[in-house]
Amino acid sequence: MSKLSGKTAVVTGASKGIGAAIAKALAAEGAAVVVNYASSREGADKVVAEIVAAGGKALAVQGDVSKGADVTRLFAETKAAFGPVDVLVNNAGVYQFAPLDGVTEDEFHRQFNTNVLGLLLATQEAARHFNPEGGSIINISSGAVSMNLPETATYTATKASVDAITRVLSKELGPRKIRVNAISPGAVETEGVHAMGIIGSDFEKHLTSQTPLGRMGQPDDIAPVAVFLASADSGWLTGEVILASGGLR
Repeated sequence: MSKLSGKTAVVTGASKGIGAAIAKALAAEGAAVVVNYASSREGADKVVAEIVAAGGKALAVQGDVSKGADVTRLFAETKAAFGPVDVLVNNAGVYQFAPLDGVTEDEFHRQFNTNVLGLLLATQEAARHFNPEGGSIINISSGAVSMNLPETATYTATKASVDAITRVLSKELGPRKIRVNAISPGAVETEGVHAMGIIGSDFEKHLTSQTPLGRMGQPDDIAPVAVFLASADSGWLTGEVILASGGLR
């Protein structure tokens, strides 16, 4: 039997990159998956189509996780389609790097609203929809927290918050049999990384040179870790932040 047969998973920010890879991997293990997206309907529909073509169950649901009403609707639509939730992957995130002089109030709030408030709102609502048997919450952090890269102060602060929230909520939700863990990816080749011009740059060469396994990560390198954390295989793990970086730290 598949590891997640009969389970329902919500993956936020799943229209592309790491979120899309995780959604497809969870579905491949038998979970019915809600593919959340903020703006890329086309990307979300593509992920759903791939899951369905492979024999899985999936539904695309639009929603900005930083808005409480959207989050409430996301989980209401999930329940209507697939029943109670068993797994939440808090993947939705935004980033923009800038030196100290380039930090602005608007950009600070944009990143914290999605990366931190959005995670809290989605977790809050998911906890209300979990089965009495509990469930698994998987937060997507970043290796940036330990790398201390220049010009990433705001983004790194949001992901350090993710790590702290993961550990706090693991204790708070543990009595309800809800496990809370995080994955901390290193350098991963995604659409966003391409858009920032990192691929082919000296920065990419530097990151690769510092990675013991000698290459950039791919979304499919992260997805199996999420499957592990979603399944009973990790039933004795909570409050952990797993560095999935090819050794980059």
